[in-house]
Amino acid sequence: MKIFIATKNQKKLKELERILIPMGFDVLSQKDFNKNFPEPIENGTTFEENAIIKAKDGLNNTGLISVADDSGICVDYLDGAPGIYSARYSGEHGDDESNNQKLLRELKGVPLEKRTARYVAAIACVFPDGRYFTVRGECEGKINFEPIGDGGFGYDPYFISELGPMGLLTPQQKDSISHRGKALSLFKEELKKYIDINEEK
Repeated sequence: MKIFIATKNQKKLKELERILIPMGFDVLSQKDFNKNFPEPIENGTTFEENAIIKAKDGLNNTGLISVADDSGICVDYLDGAPGIYSARYSGEHGDDESNNQKLLRELKGVPLEKRTARYVAAIACVFPDGRYFTVRGECEGKINFEPIGDGGFGYDPYFISELGPMGLLTPQQKDSISHRGKALSLFKEELKKYIDINEEK
């Protein structure tokens, strides 16, 4: 069964593929189509709303079951910012370094114990018959003063999780505690309610 992943972020795509391929899906992304899809307008007010917008856009472009995620980091000291604006916090969408530097400026002088934060991921799945669902995962941690490790992406170099700096975790370790890993686990179980899945053993 074909399923479309509505993201241009190759690292997000890999994380979703690690779950969906063993479930027996033929996973497709924009690179499998000979055309460029227009960027959806992410004008939702929550992670869930933006994930649905992106997934519905994927369905409209492909006619396939479509999956999208919307994720970000919420810092308590900043009243939940950058939140849904995480990818474009500094004004330039997807500029990880610029986003991280702005976050550090906003937290200048704030001690580690007050730099509590959580990663949030909402995953939406929409079906051609109009059905859809969303799931949500969160990962608690703190924002470090300096980057540690070169693994992951986004705010990972500065995020200290329960297993340590996110930038030092293996993909397997990250999947076990990350916001997206938790959301994907819930997604996997929810998807089984909608379609018959024969997982690879």
